[in-house]
Amino acid sequence: MGTVIMHNVVSVDGFIADDNDDVGPLHDWYFSGDTPIVETGAQEYDHSGTGAGFKVSRTSADYVRPMWESIGATVMGRHLFDLVNGWDGQPPAGDHVVVVSHRPKPEGWHPEASYHFVDDVTAAITTAQQLAGDRTVSVNAGDVGSQILAAGLVDEVAMDVVPVVFGSGKRYFGGMDGQLLLEDPHVVIQGDRVLHLRFKVRPPAASDASAR
Repeated sequence: MGTVIMHNVVSVDGFIADDNDDVGPLHDWYFSGDTPIVETGAQEYDHSGTGAGFKVSRTSADYVRPMWESIGATVMGRHLFDLVNGWDGQPPAGDHVVVVSHRPKPEGWHPEASYHFVDDVTAAITTAQQLAGDRTVSVNAGDVGSQILAAGLVDEVAMDVVPVVFGSGKRYFGGMDGQLLLEDPHVVIQGDRVLHLRFKVRPPAASDASAR
């Protein structure tokens, strides 16, 4: 099975959106460079729905492009699905999307799109890994992502840290309780107005031993 990576753009104080789900300047770096991430016409990976192309710095493109190309399936919560209308059936990366929700897929919604609705985070990861095969499973951070992380189902945490302070809003780690140790970052890349970080999740036994 491929690696499960929890990922999101995040403020330096740990928020992925404000209290009204507005990402503010968090995604500005996606459109402030001169190097495309994806082919022209792909949807942008934010909440605006304008369909503009991504253009980032060369440094960020060299990191983001292979990461996105490795994604086979994305796991998201129902709140984000409703907020972006499931990217109109065309996810920014990967071929499949698994939505954690107690409600079914909206009737008649993009029947051609490979979107799968499950009501349990463990089932969501199992389904996503089956769909992705050896490719990466990307988990959107937030409440659902934190549940998957707390369940021990995430291999890595990836953060695109933007130099802005929100003060309050929707947390990257949602409502997660307790402590979880990560390894030292194995990716530290400074782009233009963004810092790309990736951490492997330390196994629970190692985390417990280090905490004592």
